Amino acid sequence: MTAEEYDTAYSAGFAGTVRLLVSRGINYDTALDTAQTAWARGWECRGQLRNPAAVCGWMNRIAINAYRASLRRAAIAQHYPDTAPLNYIDLAAIDVKHILNRCQPNERGLLEAYYIQGYRAKEIALERGCSEVAVGIRLYRARRAVMRLLRGGTLARRHPLQGT
Repeated sequence: MTAEEYDTAYSAGFAGTVRLLVSRGINYDTALDTAQTAWARGWECRGQLRNPAAVCGWMNRIAINAYRASLRRAAIAQHYPDTAPLNYIDLAAIDVKHILNRCQPNERGLLEAYYIQGYRAKEIALERGCSEVAVGIRLYRARRAVMRLLRGGTLARRHPLQGT
């Protein structure tokens, strides 16, 4: 596309690009700036346009994409105030400590090793001298006991013959 062809397309299509942006809910001043940015970018990339008759549609798409990019940049640059109180207390840590203190000692050690310290079941099994499957079963039972506690029950295990 030659410079003269682009100048003709600009004269015919710039106002249409602004109208398109305004019809999408963008205020007039922002639409004017975005359209100008889009047509300037189109000038720089006019060698990529294969069909000179489609320049207005091409420019409208560039304008919409430029506006969306400006929205993304504005969202990233937006400052969010720190809403955490100055004397922040980690309530989740207190809850975890409270729950673990009410667990049986063997369950507490297993839950701490797996969930807090990050050991894998295989590593715990090697340390405790049992199989990986046994560690998985013990973890399941410990989680079940914790769920009973969280539901307001007790961590004390019931005897299998007493029912559940």
